[in-house]
Amino acid sequence: MEYLESIFLMTPFTGSYRAEDAIFLLKPMRLDMVDVATKERLIQSGQRHYSEMLAPERAPDPHYRALFETLTDRYAGRLAAEILALAGYLAASRPREITLVSLARAGTPIGALLVRALRRLGRADAKHYSISIIRDRGIDENALRHILHQEGREPAGLAFVDGWTAKGVIGEELRRALARWNTHQPERLDEALHVVSDIGGVADVAATDDDYAIPSGILNATVSGLTSRSILNTAIGPHDFHGCVFYADFAPHDRSTWFLDQVTNRFADVALASLSGDDGRRKARREAMNTFLERLHTRYRIGDHNFIKPGVAEATRVLLRRLPDLLLLRDPDAPDVAHLRLLADQKRVAVVVDPAMPIQATALIKDLS
Repeated sequence: MEYLESIFLMTPFTGSYRAEDAIFLLKPMRLDMVDVATKERLIQSGQRHYSEMLAPERAPDPHYRALFETLTDRYAGRLAAEILALAGYLAASRPREITLVSLARAGTPIGALLVRALRRLGRADAKHYSISIIRDRGIDENALRHILHQEGREPAGLAFVDGWTAKGVIGEELRRALARWNTHQPERLDEALHVVSDIGGVADVAATDDDYAIPSGILNATVSGLTSRSILNTAIGPHDFHGCVFYADFAPHDRSTWFLDQVTNRFADVALASLSGDDGRRKARREAMNTFLERLHTRYRIGDHNFIKPGVAEATRVLLRRLPDLLLLRDPDAPDVAHLRLLADQKRVAVVVDPAMPIQATALIKDLS
């Protein structure tokens, strides 16, 4: 009874999204911030897990925001086509009911776009929830229970969504978490991960394997419903959702719904295409990524694989939220990396041009040892 009562007390919220676009199964909370250098030292020393703390976020300055808006204009049509292709796949594979479960927060804007696309395809039954998954700590099972028991969504209709994959760390975390769920719970859930871009050949379903600047990947809270990444520390009780911080003071800078509108306004301009599902291409992409990562480990003497963040989006997150050591760019003049060059210049991060990279960008985290 105590468990059931606590579940009913958990309150979903929408951040700055409309409820029909996204429902966060996260617990808004207050959190004392730590500076980036302190956070990095605590993570690398093993004293704290990254999910236990946050460094302060800042609203993007006008120059950076203009780069985001330029990228959105450049890629809205492409992203609209890829979202519709993913939505078509989901509609065909889940004929009864579709429940999008995005992985907060990189997956949240993608889930919101997909639910709009599904409704455009006539699937009024579609609904989107965004929940937490944390490397080495698994998925929020309380959130899954809420979707299945309190919301009454059919287990077979759940589809897990993220923005992109690179090395496949979160994809593996998802598979382990859902395998554990499927072993111990009565409902069986599909372990597949659906993404827009699978640059490492590790996702189950993807619209593309290109490493391009998906616009939502270059901002933080202001394109993700004003929420932080998810938190799992001692303030989260056994029956709580994982936590987050809601940045209400960023409201004047919020582009979350604006971004959705820019992409979905292009739905009418693109034809519905099928996903290729080319396993040979995916294998080749995975082999190319693994070879590239091995080269970086050797060349830069990197002992921890978590210090390498491949791809435009992951490199952006390093420069925004971590302590970067080096930025590698395939072509420094490519429009997709203009924001990375700006961030590197602001943070005085060295840039190395590596034309042989199979992707556009990679960031290396500074090893404090």
